[in-house]
Amino acid sequence: MSTGPAVPAFREFASFPRRGLTIVRGEGSTLWDSEGRSYLDIGASHGVANLGHANPAVAEAVAAQVRELLHVGPGFDTPARLEFVARLRSIAPAGLDRVFLSNSGAEAVEAALKFARSSTGRPNVVAAMRGFHGRTMGALSATHRPELRAPFEPLVPGFRHVPFNDVPALEAAVDRSTAAVLLEPVQGEGGVHVASPEYLPAARAACDRAGALLILDEVQTGMGRTGRIFAGERWGVVPDLMAAAKSLAGGVPVGATFATAAVEERFAGSHTSTFGGNPVACAAGRAAVDFLLAHRLWERAERLGEAGRERLREDPAPVVREVRGLGLMIGIELRQRAAPFLDGLARAGFLAVGGGTHVLRLLPPLVITDAEWDRALGAVRAVLADG
Repeated sequence: MSTGPAVPAFREFASFPRRGLTIVRGEGSTLWDSEGRSYLDIGASHGVANLGHANPAVAEAVAAQVRELLHVGPGFDTPARLEFVARLRSIAPAGLDRVFLSNSGAEAVEAALKFARSSTGRPNVVAAMRGFHGRTMGALSATHRPELRAPFEPLVPGFRHVPFNDVPALEAAVDRSTAAVLLEPVQGEGGVHVASPEYLPAARAACDRAGALLILDEVQTGMGRTGRIFAGERWGVVPDLMAAAKSLAGGVPVGATFATAAVEERFAGSHTSTFGGNPVACAAGRAAVDFLLAHRLWERAERLGEAGRERLREDPAPVVREVRGLGLMIGIELRQRAAPFLDGLARAGFLAVGGGTHVLRLLPPLVITDAEWDRALGAVRAVLADG
């Protein structure tokens, strides 16, 4: 007797590759899977765990907040929200006196794009090749990688991409129709490419000449990752808008779009987020900023990152083409695909991430101990030598 067609098992939509591990616990720089195996997380879960996993200060702030208030609509202030905004003001670059709170890096970029178009009355955005700004439709339109864009086209019109670190190409692309130039100080997903000393200042000058706005995407480079609280400090460049997220609340989802008062004054329209600025995320963010400042983690990132790059460049394996980066944001460009080396590291108990098909990316927690970092660097060198 027929029982009818088989019903497929219910599961998550398969929209991205999985690592084949079930992670059940984390502490500091270490993660444990469901089989009891431990891993040193030298990818910081794609740059989220700057403060380490289950940071006690963040965990305590979240626990206290959920007992008081989980959520209230975005039209209301809460003590957690007011305190988080005050903390953000204390670390924001001078002149970025306004902040919009959302839930992710992509949302922070989306807000920046909307604010730029509205406040300038212009349609066009210039972004960089190899750049990555998120997967929502506006952020994806600013992202250059064709393999990410193609399945979802047509995307939002008005975006133009120019080669990263090519000052003449950037200057030629910015005109009176340009609302904004959107750049990462260090291209993370694109392979850890660092802006040249003259590139961001040239972008600032080009925007000023054309009356356009400069947006810095600091989603991955912020919160001490590159040896400064925000990477743009190294270039002495203050943008008109800046996106932050990932580690901003110690692992709790949050996004922030910083803006100048002038951008806010010219903004017309409405933009909000149901969960943006919710009390739990704000309590976590307040604790995360306090921890960052108390422990001056950007200085630790500078020291460990410089030592790490020096060690990785010493007598490199034949497969290594280049080692580059800033702070604890390191890219190892390989002469072959990075995936087998990521798998080899996982088998050895180390979890790194890719940065394009040929780049192995190291983004360890900024709280990683000297001994843990030494072990990680030794494991990376060993796996690369075996390849």
